[in-house]
Amino acid sequence: QVQLVESGGGLVQAGGSLRLSCAASGSIFSINDMEWYRQVPGKQRGVVAGISNTGRTNYADSVKGRFTVSRDNAKNTMYLQMNSLKPEDAGVYYCNALVKSSVWSPTFDEYWGQGTQVTVSS
Repeated sequence: QVQLVESGGGLVQAGGSLRLSCAASGSIFSINDMEWYRQVPGKQRGVVAGISNTGRTNYADSVKGRFTVSRDNAKNTMYLQMNSLKPEDAGVYYCNALVKSSVWSPTFDEYWGQGTQVTVSS
């Protein structure tokens, strides 16, 4: 089994910064794509940023130039540096990862973290 644990959320004033972390642990042979999602009440969870195992990144238009996603493959950890935060960035941030548990696993399985709350005051 694989666990994803997010941390780093909290309350910040508009214009401030936060750094989220997502640490994967358990039975891990390799991790493919990792992504950050945000969910607000009444809306579907949407992707904020993602990073492949080779470091290729992608961002939602709303966060380009302000957020930076990175990962440390040796630590099985992904990060999201969030700068110039706006009230509309608030929500629960979830980590998502595609993980192969062993060399014999035929496919990558999808896992989610429990989420971390980000609140941005205006």
